[in-house]
Amino acid sequence: MTRRIEIHPDNPQARLIRQAVDVIRDGGVIVYPTDSCYALGCGIGNKTGMERIRRIRQLDDNHHFTLVCRDLSEIATYAKVDNTAYRLLKNLTPGPYTFLLKATHEVPRRLQHAKRKTIGLRVPDHAITQALLAELGEPLMSTTLQLPGDHLPLSDPYDIEERLSAHVDLILLAGSCGVEPTTVVDLVGEVPEVVRQGRGAVDWL
Repeated sequence: MTRRIEIHPDNPQARLIRQAVDVIRDGGVIVYPTDSCYALGCGIGNKTGMERIRRIRQLDDNHHFTLVCRDLSEIATYAKVDNTAYRLLKNLTPGPYTFLLKATHEVPRRLQHAKRKTIGLRVPDHAITQALLAELGEPLMSTTLQLPGDHLPLSDPYDIEERLSAHVDLILLAGSCGVEPTTVVDLVGEVPEVVRQGRGAVDWL
């Protein structure tokens, strides 16, 4: 049965964060808020959870999953970051951006893009997400909560419950947090390339 937890968006209660992390550690799939929109997440080593998320969103092998990280040092563990990329990451994190980078050996192959061997990484500027990551002690495997056939991510808590309650283990609700996904920036090539324009501004290009 899906659990539902209402949590304060700016000052998340520590006991509720611990309950959510317990679900993640037990192999669960959760819905949680970020600085762009709601997302689906599970533990980085949770193969079954990843496959459940694939089914929920009907994703193919070309989809870039994202590792949601606490900070730049954690990104450097899971991605190959040169000096140019590091400077850009430092300027744009935390914030509503996802960066595509070459994965290191720390990233399970099933999470990498099948052909490019890349991974999406991001550091959200959101109190709940940061509290989850701090308590968990490792990144979350994540993807935007946008269901097949929908033009926008789910944002209304009642819609989320109605459509996801049979498919996830926990819904962590903090009111509406937007319907605009992250801006996706490919940092694999010689120059940064905006793959998707989202909530993050691109006037730095």
